[in-house]
Amino acid sequence: MRIAVPKEVEVSERRVALIPDTVARLVKQGLEVWIERNAGERAFFTDAAYEAVGAKIVADPATLWGEADILLKVSPPQEREDGRSEIDLLREGAVLIGFLNPLGNPSVAQRLAERKVTAMSMEMIPRTTRAQSMDALSSQASIAGYKAVLIGAAALPKYFPMLTTAAGTIPPAKVFIMGAGVAGLQAIATARRLGAMVEAFDIRPAVKEEVQSLGAKFVEVKLEEETTAAGGYAKEISEASKQRTQEVVAEHVKNADLVITTALVPGKKAPVLVPEEMVAQMKIGSVIVDLAAEQGGNCACTDPGKDIVWNGITIIGPLNLPSSMPIHASQLYSKNVTSLMQLLLKEKALQLDFADDIISGACITHAGEIRNSRVRDALQALAMKS
Repeated sequence: MRIAVPKEVEVSERRVALIPDTVARLVKQGLEVWIERNAGERAFFTDAAYEAVGAKIVADPATLWGEADILLKVSPPQEREDGRSEIDLLREGAVLIGFLNPLGNPSVAQRLAERKVTAMSMEMIPRTTRAQSMDALSSQASIAGYKAVLIGAAALPKYFPMLTTAAGTIPPAKVFIMGAGVAGLQAIATARRLGAMVEAFDIRPAVKEEVQSLGAKFVEVKLEEETTAAGGYAKEISEASKQRTQEVVAEHVKNADLVITTALVPGKKAPVLVPEEMVAQMKIGSVIVDLAAEQGGNCACTDPGKDIVWNGITIIGPLNLPSSMPIHASQLYSKNVTSLMQLLLKEKALQLDFADDIISGACITHAGEIRNSRVRDALQALAMKS
């Protein structure tokens, strides 16, 4: 069984799918591991480090892609500089594991099915206790939440903690975090460590206890509808509920020095939680860090991938924040994909048990078919739009 890790061709992607420590464990299990030359350099893992633990360094990408039994990536398949599609480099029957964005870009799933590739999407890992070690969305979101606070603190023209000095007392910064998923909870914890006063909001009342346990005040909005989707994620809510939510959170946004937004709905455009009129009420010098920028943004003024100043308010729309901390992001992701592989491999052979909820949930294509109903629905919706 040959496991291969290519170099990520996307310019902004610094992570690598396997780190040397994880490779060492796979090699000890009798698995053959190929690493494309310089695949780990942007995450500060050298070819020599991989070779030292038994990996083979491969210079030709076509050889690595074409002869892999299991190919591990971070970002979805890309078009390479030489014009070749990475999907076309895969051999029929190969297994591809990575962040494949099947709900946001279902056409990738269609192409993988046409190539008769078995594709396992890390986004589709179910959020269950048994699957925690494979939950790459959570491991990477935790990094994003941490880094968002550091970015916000650096941009804020104020101290975060309260300071008592001979020149007077400086009050702590007020931080308002919208969305209390993994990223939001990590943001709360980080902001509290830096000494800020923290409030947090989420449409799911079940997260109140977690927010309070981290030392933040929970801003609660009572809605007359279900707000939690399958797997514990936030559910898209009605326009009436969105309006009610904005009315309640407006005052908290207005009084905040730093607002961090994290609300995402899988496969859909990010809900706008902070419209222009809400931003206009914020104090000059305040900062918004929008972690939903890649899906359009929770703030109406967000320009994805850019830092802008809008009427004196700094609005930051970072993309792929986990990639900005590639050592630990790669370490956690490597653990996630390896845990999934342990489930897929029995005595060094691939065994796909579709009665297993993790395998069934993560597998989006197999034997020329799109297996996941949500991906099929997304593909149908895309076809109707075009």
